[in-house]
Amino acid sequence: MACRGATMVALLLAAVAATCARAQLHDKFYSESCPSVEDVVRKEMVRALSLAPSLAGPLLRMHFHDCFVRGCDGSVLLDSANKTAEKDAQPNQTLRGFGFVDRVKAAVEKACPDTVSCADILALIARDAVWLVSRVLLLCHFSNDTVRVEAKF
Repeated sequence: MACRGATMVALLLAAVAATCARAQLHDKFYSESCPSVEDVVRKEMVRALSLAPSLAGPLLRMHFHDCFVRGCDGSVLLDSANKTAEKDAQPNQTLRGFGFVDRVKAAVEKACPDTVSCADILALIARDAVWLVSRVLLLCHFSNDTVRVEAKF
């Protein structure tokens, strides 16, 4: 259990360190355009982690892999016909949870069409995964082109 907690904290710190801000960010970015986004994501996360609690770590890892190379842009979620997408790179071939992320994206799209970016959805998923398994709160700050995540212990 201690090893799992240490791994989660290490991944969390790596994700936080790899995420940098380039614009005016704030945690209420969607308060007017999509006020229900956090509730929609949290509801899906509670449902998923009640069925598969081991999915929390892989979802945080997916967020880290998305942010590590060129910043948090959702590119790890893209598919390509010729297998040249970021998802197909060797380090990303063991990522898990893409189907779940697609379900959350569909729920968010239904609530707020064409409003919330894939990178922001992935950040919210990672935030809720960490909170639901460890009660460590990640604060997500959004803008039009970036997301920054910080831990609050």
